[in-house]
Amino acid sequence: MKMKTMVAGVALAMGTSLVSFGALAADTIKVGVLHSLSGTMAISETTLKDTVLMMVEEQNKKGGLLGKQLEAVVVDPASNWPLFAEKARELLTKEKVDVIFGSWTSVSRKSALPVLEELNGLMFYPVQYEGEESSKNVFYTGAAPNQQAIPAVDYLMDELEVERWVLAGTDYVYPRTTNKILEAYLKSKGVAEKDIMVNYTPFGHSDWQSIVSDISKFGSMGKKTAVVSTINGDANVPFYKELGNQGISSEDIPVVAFSVGEEELSGIDTKPLVGHLAAWNYFQSVDTEANEAFIKKWKAFIGDNKRVTNDPMEATYIGFKMWTQAVQKAGTTDVDSVEQAMIGQTTANLTGGTAKMNKNHHLSKPVLIGEIQDNGQFEVVWETEGVVPGDAWSDFLPGSKDLISDWTAPISCGNYNVVTRTCSGQNY
Repeated sequence: MKMKTMVAGVALAMGTSLVSFGALAADTIKVGVLHSLSGTMAISETTLKDTVLMMVEEQNKKGGLLGKQLEAVVVDPASNWPLFAEKARELLTKEKVDVIFGSWTSVSRKSALPVLEELNGLMFYPVQYEGEESSKNVFYTGAAPNQQAIPAVDYLMDELEVERWVLAGTDYVYPRTTNKILEAYLKSKGVAEKDIMVNYTPFGHSDWQSIVSDISKFGSMGKKTAVVSTINGDANVPFYKELGNQGISSEDIPVVAFSVGEEELSGIDTKPLVGHLAAWNYFQSVDTEANEAFIKKWKAFIGDNKRVTNDPMEATYIGFKMWTQAVQKAGTTDVDSVEQAMIGQTTANLTGGTAKMNKNHHLSKPVLIGEIQDNGQFEVVWETEGVVPGDAWSDFLPGSKDLISDWTAPISCGNYNVVTRTCSGQNY
């Protein structure tokens, strides 16, 4: 009897201990961070990992969420696209995270997407992308093509009178789809096919001599020529260096980039690049009190006054703020509840306006064109009067122009055809 009592007592003690550990584990809300910290995309993504950590620390100082502290869980998919799926599964099944902030390239997002939908995970994607997607499990806080690519082309056409177009990109889904949209858009504006040059290079491409030479030759035909660049990652450094080596200035052939921001420019001599352009929804140089406070907070957190801010950081900041608001509104981190609570959320952006999450899981954002300065910053030379709602489906592609995304009842569909009044698929 004594032995039975002792065993029962030990079992009870162990059970209590296990309950205590379980309760302790449940006392944090886990935030997954799915960004490449090594490989070709580390130049861009490491900063976004640090941004999430900064936001987690700030929220914890405010008391956390729902009476719990936030806990960041960081993994490194290492610029290996299939590994994004594996790491997303690890975050959701092993680490039991409540939300994921992650991905940069579209191929990495599309790698993780089936896992997110299978396991009903929630991810915030903070980078400009090609559109043609709307998933119930993803909030797209970066720019859609109508919030970056189309306005950039309009600027070059209307303000700089560009007539010939080089569409240069890294060889993966974002540049190819974006350029498909841009080709259709340019042709709708009367641009002849012979006045459009398209070129793709692999990730990490470093030998730009012959390609830049081809661009120079293409631009020597007596018509104003510009490069629309969807080159991604560390390949941008040798590309811009080769432009300088061959004496191609912004006055000769301006480049407008969609994947080059302050972080990418911080590693190169920008003097030969002065006057070249980038299209984003945020620049560090924007003069607002909110931006000044954000920059100050960032430099203090990272412990380096030389570190810069950039557009995907603002998109991460906006997404994180909205997620915390949605969790508070829903009173839970349950994905389905938070997803619905996210729609209609608003928060101040860093450029002086208000970001709003729309029914298609895309933000309303301003569009800015910035000119590279010799200090590695951008001077804003053009911007929209207000915010532009992100369009998940392009108006310039035959298979997309009749589609909308609306994740509210009664539609609740990522690709609803307004002509046939049917949903083409469950999510996208």
